[in-house]
Amino acid sequence: MPAKPAPFCIRPRGVVRGAVLTLVFTGVLATAAATGSLPRQEDPGAERPAPVRAAGGATVDSAALSRAAAAAMADGKSGKKAAEEFVSRSGDRWGAVYDKKEYAEFEQALGGAYTGVGLSAGRAGASGVRVTRVQPGGPAERAGLRTGDRLVSVDGRPVDGLSVSEVVSLLRGDGVPGSPVALRVERGRAAWTQTLLRARLATDPVTVRRLDDGAVLIRVAAFTKGAGTRVRDAVRAAPAGAGVLLDLRGNAGGLVAEAAVAASAFLDGGLVATYDVEGEQRAVYAEGGGDTGRPLVALIDGGTMSAAELLTGALQDRGRAVTVGSRTFGKGSVQMPSALPDGSVAELTVGHYRTPAGHAVDGRGITPDLAAGEKAEERARTVLSGLGGGS
Repeated sequence: MPAKPAPFCIRPRGVVRGAVLTLVFTGVLATAAATGSLPRQEDPGAERPAPVRAAGGATVDSAALSRAAAAAMADGKSGKKAAEEFVSRSGDRWGAVYDKKEYAEFEQALGGAYTGVGLSAGRAGASGVRVTRVQPGGPAERAGLRTGDRLVSVDGRPVDGLSVSEVVSLLRGDGVPGSPVALRVERGRAAWTQTLLRARLATDPVTVRRLDDGAVLIRVAAFTKGAGTRVRDAVRAAPAGAGVLLDLRGNAGGLVAEAAVAASAFLDGGLVATYDVEGEQRAVYAEGGGDTGRPLVALIDGGTMSAAELLTGALQDRGRAVTVGSRTFGKGSVQMPSALPDGSVAELTVGHYRTPAGHAVDGRGITPDLAAGEKAEERARTVLSGLGGGS
């Protein structure tokens, strides 16, 4: 039997010297808010830790991709553009190519900071692109924008025909704090243009509050750096016997190491997930010492993705939580970055992960124990009370 790897430390073949491969499951730009998407965790002892990220779709030959980029550069063309075309033709629907600046900004977001206007945008069917969240204290909130407002244009460019990722890119602009961006906004019958100044903002992915019945609600919006520790600290600080309602709805993912730390808050060690990298099997384990007796209900929905699905699968398969809500997104494959000759970075799908019981997540999602729609939180609280988690 192969030796059990150290908790959260992933050691694949082919990793660059001096680096530790960190498994990361992220929301893609199309699902991440105006903050950008979610890159990987840094290992303090590593030179440049190479992330593996959950995505979906086919795998891509990174060597062939690099050769295509090099050939384009030899012909005086853009290596990045050639790589983008290569990935597009490959069928890897979550594969992406970033230039140096884009990738640096992409990574910064997982550290909990970004440059933007402090709003999240999402597509709302035929009604176009709408504001789904406004960050407290950010430029958007100070300008009076609200959740539900419709975005018509960004800097004069109509957004209805754009993907959410393209809208996010327009909102972020050049990433320079203080740079202006003009938003055309509609609210009911009112419409106006508002110019905001981008700012350096910090994210707060974990919020904790006591409910009226004494239970503790822990809402995790994303698994950015430090989120897992925040969850663990909140569980440890909860009154004895108080149940926990873990809200993972709309959580597009983040760092798997953080999801594993969050799992460790509720598990006494053991398996969190298995995954493969180019056919070679790996595993992620929880640390020991978690609270295994406290009543726990996890809220999930179609926006629960990647690292959040990994955590959900671990809690469900190991009988630690009752899951309530709707089927999760189903984003459970693995990506690794590949440096290209021009300095840009391609992130390519290389494998898939499974829950502790061996269930594949990619393209399938996780079915909750109890289905619930609009009143999911109300039902979850009722379930938690029945488990003895409320007064």
